[in-house]
Amino acid sequence: MNKILYSLALSIIAFALASINFNLQHSILVGILVLLVALWTNEGLPLGVVSLLPIILFPSFDILSTNETVSNYSKSIIFLFLGGFMIAIATQKTELHKYIANKLLSIFPSTTRGIIFSLAVTSAFLSSLISNTTTALLLIPIAMFLTNEADLKLRFVLAIAYGASVGGIVTPIGTPPNLILLGFLEQHNIETISFVNWIFLTAPLAVIMLILIPFILSLGAKDIVLDKDIGKVVTLTSEQKRLGTILLTLIVLLFVNSKIEPFYSGLGINEKGILLGYGLLMFVPKLGFLQWEDARKIPYEIIFLFGAGFSIAMAFSSTGLAEQIASYLLALTSFPVMLLILLVAALVTFTTEVTSNTALISIALPIIYSLGEAAQVDIQLILFVATICASYAFMLPIATPPNAIAMSSGAVKVKDMAKYGFVFNLLGILSITIVALVYWQFMI
Repeated sequence: MNKILYSLALSIIAFALASINFNLQHSILVGILVLLVALWTNEGLPLGVVSLLPIILFPSFDILSTNETVSNYSKSIIFLFLGGFMIAIATQKTELHKYIANKLLSIFPSTTRGIIFSLAVTSAFLSSLISNTTTALLLIPIAMFLTNEADLKLRFVLAIAYGASVGGIVTPIGTPPNLILLGFLEQHNIETISFVNWIFLTAPLAVIMLILIPFILSLGAKDIVLDKDIGKVVTLTSEQKRLGTILLTLIVLLFVNSKIEPFYSGLGINEKGILLGYGLLMFVPKLGFLQWEDARKIPYEIIFLFGAGFSIAMAFSSTGLAEQIASYLLALTSFPVMLLILLVAALVTFTTEVTSNTALISIALPIIYSLGEAAQVDIQLILFVATICASYAFMLPIATPPNAIAMSSGAVKVKDMAKYGFVFNLLGILSITIVALVYWQFMI
């Protein structure tokens, strides 16, 4: 109860402070936003409950109508993620992820540095397929098992957490902010980024970070040889082979379906339908792997979180608050594109450290959209930069789910995460800015 009262107090203070510069409606929206972020952060109420509050609060305070708010909880982009969840549950149920992890772990030497690299790369690969949250939950127990050395446990766990964040941006389904961006683009009638094009855009950045992060984490580590079950021979079961084949056809279909302009126009099949279709395929008798009872494992609270994020973005846009905030940032529009991208990257990265990256990107996208329009820069580019940066916050547990899971393992202290995370934040900001300028702006 104290957490709820604390959140309400923060909300009232935020409302009072906002009233100095904003009108009543905008100030109320700021107050509601602070209430939601505070409750998400301190877990005064369950995540799913907090995520449903906009349906009550926005109409009550004349921010959005009930129909407008509720429509955000059933956007088509949500069903892409729903299909991804179903596939992820099937992967876990058949334990195919363990086979993949074992194979990837066996690629690198079983030295300390080799294990750190293998954990980061394995985590990144899996998180591009089954969400970075699930990946961190699956792999961190493995890291805890590999050694009894506290310092090595710290490095191994951070390698998995940071690898999951790095890999989560590689595909649209890797982490919630990616889906929020696609939903935002769709909402504003901006051409969205296809599944395969997204991979082509993010892969170079992921490779850069997967070289830098494990290398730095391995500096000064005790040099020992580890051999606990790494690289042991594992035989695929018939279920795993069947699921692997299905996933392979999914990957092929996604590639064939994607446009490669100006050479190939793609099949034109809606990707949301493809992912949901393959997700539902997991329930087909004799072909699939799931019973309806397994659907209870779907993290519906995350789906509600998407809805809340889309509602916040709509509220910021429709009430004019995004434009109002952007007007205070107009001085930035005179900056060169390089500096503007660098500032947006830094602002989003470090702001994400003190709140959920999903909540932050929901707030930031409408503001950055308005800022981009005023600065007359490529809207897709600057929104894409902001979205990726929301997942590249490495300093504090609240920033991303993998960070929080790493902290919950008991192997990581806040000061250790902050020490490494600050360095990786800076490297991420610089890497994203460089990749955006030399690659993304010509590809998006």
